[in-house]
Amino acid sequence: MATLFPILALTRADVAGYVSALFTVYIVLIFIRILMSWIPRLPDNAAIQAVAAFTRDVTDPYLNIFRRFIPPIGGGGMALDLSPVLGVILLLVLQGVVVGIING
Repeated sequence: MATLFPILALTRADVAGYVSALFTVYIVLIFIRILMSWIPRLPDNAAIQAVAAFTRDVTDPYLNIFRRFIPPIGGGGMALDLSPVLGVILLLVLQGVVVGIING
């Protein structure tokens, strides 16, 4: 019976690992977004543009929450956006809390 329903055999540690992996993937996407902001013009390649659009669409709604409270420091093209720093710190704290709760 267990072979018919392998998903029912998940342990709390398995679920905690999956949730932790989701947090980690989102943090990596934020770091990709940071790297993209350092490149003024991305190459005109359809695949690169698709990845860039996906990364912006996924991370900007979360980062915009912090941009409301922390405006960019400096001005012009050299403004320093600190919202990803605060966003990653909050995600790391939430990751620890949520994974800890799931593990029990």
